[in-house]
Amino acid sequence: MTAQAIEALKDMSHAELCPLWIDTYKTQPPKRLSATLMRRILAHQIQADAKRRFPKRDQKRLMKLARGGARPSAPGLVAGGRLIREWNGVAHEVEVLEKGFSWRGKTYRSLSAIAQAITGTRWSGPRFFGISTREASA
Repeated sequence: MTAQAIEALKDMSHAELCPLWIDTYKTQPPKRLSATLMRRILAHQIQADAKRRFPKRDQKRLMKLARGGARPSAPGLVAGGRLIREWNGVAHEVEVLEKGFSWRGKTYRSLSAIAQAITGTRWSGPRFFGISTREASA
């Protein structure tokens, strides 16, 4: 189906491409946009839409997350575990809880929030504490 839709673009004129553009992007195409470039952009969008289709299992998981379902915790972290990170000469110890993390007596939902509290800057929490997906799942 994707290949057929892209193939159909080749024979369409600029005037025929405009309604397709409006349907796809909900706006008029930019002025002076050539039919050739419009075809390429629309073909890319058709391919991107086809790639966004997820297996049913993943769709259900995404819908659960969208409804506010439980977010997966960082992989490989077990409640009761401790993470230690030295920052500017100070050792920071974080305890892994069943739901979240504890640092300096306060509970946080994510490691990123703790990393930001420590540094004053946005950080990827797992990266700040030296946790990578490969290490955590090994």
